[in-house]
Amino acid sequence: MPVFVYKSLRKPDTYLYVPARDAFGAVPEAVQAPLKPWQFVLEFELTTGRRLARVDAAVLARNLAERGFHLQFPPTVLDPLVAGGVGDG
Repeated sequence: MPVFVYKSLRKPDTYLYVPARDAFGAVPEAVQAPLKPWQFVLEFELTTGRRLARVDAAVLARNLAERGFHLQFPPTVLDPLVAGGVGDG
């Protein structure tokens, strides 16, 4: 399955995966509005068993098939002062 990846120019580390070049029609405008404009960054072939850095390939394939798109948001960074360790005695 071909996959086309776009990055949001408004939200760092936010990516949109779609099954065809410039295929934004399945993405609701309410989802796109705070994220666009989009910049094309990558095209690849999603195959069974393919390992991806920050997204589960099975979840990506399912979202593309069922929704027509997949959004990848920045990883959550925990505040070390809140997430345990300091002051937990």
